Amino acid sequence: MILVQIQQINTAKVLLKSASTLATQLLKSFCVLSFVELEEMVTERENELKNLLSELNLTETSILVRNSKMYVLSEICEEHEASFLFIQLPVSNSKSIRGSLNACRDLRIPYVLYKDTFAEMNLQKCMLPIGFLEEELEKAQFASAFGRFCGSEIYMLLANDYGSKAATNAEKMKILFDNFNFRYTIKKAKKDSFKVEAESIQVADDEHAGIIIVSASRDYGLDDIIFGPKEYHVVNKSPIPVLLVNPRGDLYALCD
Repeated sequence: MILVQIQQINTAKVLLKSASTLATQLLKSFCVLSFVELEEMVTERENELKNLLSELNLTETSILVRNSKMYVLSEICEEHEASFLFIQLPVSNSKSIRGSLNACRDLRIPYVLYKDTFAEMNLQKCMLPIGFLEEELEKAQFASAFGRFCGSEIYMLLANDYGSKAATNAEKMKILFDNFNFRYTIKKAKKDSFKVEAESIQVADDEHAGIIIVSASRDYGLDDIIFGPKEYHVVNKSPIPVLLVNPRGDLYALCD
């Protein structure tokens, strides 16, 4: 299921069209989620969503309205077996972005914070910055999904590191992409693993990519808490959607 969390109905049309198109391409069902402050507002919100979906000719879409807050997003996604989450950002300021990121910390599915300023999502080319961390490999499965179901070309931006870990990650991804005969390009970034995702914003613009796939922070350090984690800065500055993937802590073993 593709789940779309709507915050402001009158500016959600582009988001709904993008999410609906992706659901069709991925052969997934489609559901719209909205939160209200009072139980008495549930029916009214449901009717508003029905009218909007009817206007967009999306009448087969499921509707889910909850008298709750954003912090239950993870529970709702698990309850309804969602495989992909869109979150509307009517106002893309620091408070809104960081609040949404905090609500998504426990998600085990990929998610996109979709600004109202975005155009309809174009997945002809996806940008894949590659660093040295082991969890970078998780992003390959989502790039593969875009390649298989959306016909996306994959642009791999390899961090310019002294070590070989980022290059090793890229080679493993290439093996996967070659198995499916995906179209992909690999280029060396100017920046290292700590800044390659920030660089990918400009490269994505130059290459006319429609989405950037980024690993979220596994843990927040003091700087992340004060100034915002790396994914906050990427989402904040990016003029195109950023697909965020939370690292799975249960997939990695500590080593000496």
